[in-house]
Amino acid sequence: MAKFMNIVRCKVKSSSRDEYLKKINEMPKFDGQISAKYVETKTNEFFMIGEWNSEDDIAKARPKMIEFLDILRHTLDELSPELGVTDPHSGTVVVEK
Repeated sequence: MAKFMNIVRCKVKSSSRDEYLKKINEMPKFDGQISAKYVETKTNEFFMIGEWNSEDDIAKARPKMIEFLDILRHTLDELSPELGVTDPHSGTVVVEK
């Protein structure tokens, strides 16, 4: 069975950085999630990279992920009117080294 990944970009309000980092640090892994890594690519711009056992696992966890996003939403800047506060992508791992 192929692993599945999700990658989500967001921008955190400068005034909310500490709160954002505290909440993501306290967040437990979701069922079916292998790992979650948060990478700061620019000041207050983060990418969350999640590794999952399967596409079904991430689909099952999606409602809980949205609940978690809802407690963070006030800490995030809008990326664009079309995207809102996150830019999510996901797919099957095709090469792993």
